[in-house]
Amino acid sequence: MPSESPAVVMYREITMSTIQPTTRTKVCRIPGRADYERTTVEAILDEGLICHVAFVVDGKPYLIPTAYARDGRSLYLHGAKSNRMLRAIIGGETCISVTLLDGLVIARSVMHHSINYRSVVIFGKGEEVTDPEQKLHALHCVVEHIIPGRWADARQPNDQEFAATLVVRVPLDECSAKVRKGPPVDDEEDHLLLVWAGVIPTKQRWMPPEPDELLTQPMEVPAYAAAYSRPAKYE
Repeated sequence: MPSESPAVVMYREITMSTIQPTTRTKVCRIPGRADYERTTVEAILDEGLICHVAFVVDGKPYLIPTAYARDGRSLYLHGAKSNRMLRAIIGGETCISVTLLDGLVIARSVMHHSINYRSVVIFGKGEEVTDPEQKLHALHCVVEHIIPGRWADARQPNDQEFAATLVVRVPLDECSAKVRKGPPVDDEEDHLLLVWAGVIPTKQRWMPPEPDELLTQPMEVPAYAAAYSRPAKYE
């Protein structure tokens, strides 16, 4: 077979690294904050811990926060077999969002106050993971996403727990990120006001681990818990 030209290789790489916006994922409000790079989307998802899942049951909308994990271009959710949210999105449309808070933007005008944040919005249909190996892999991903290193250190799910758990995969095909960073954007005439303006940055702080009172004997805190942190944030 003839080798691909450098231009073709570059085009394919760009296409794979950029998520093409749809009518649902295209950012219309302040489009300059949109980011359709897959690396940005994945970095935000990898740093976050909680997503909010929107779904409809009997014509009524619901929004539920839950843990998740990203594995490649898939998002995994899990819960009990009877979980209404998961049942609703299997084969049904859902919208999932993850938001990270980076700071409060204090402007000279109350109408220009804002928030620095990074967010991802995902649209798609859920698919139940039924293959036992893939299902166990998904549960492994969820645990390792929350506490890297914990899966191998704790008891694995037994047959009863495994059978009672529902795992749903949502593809990361239709999604986009939106990022707000930087100082306040005041009206030019307001720059002369003697009013303080700036940004109050924030980051999540993890406290020292607290041992369970039911531990049968004193134990050293695992390194992954003692030095717990989330992935470095996207810049």
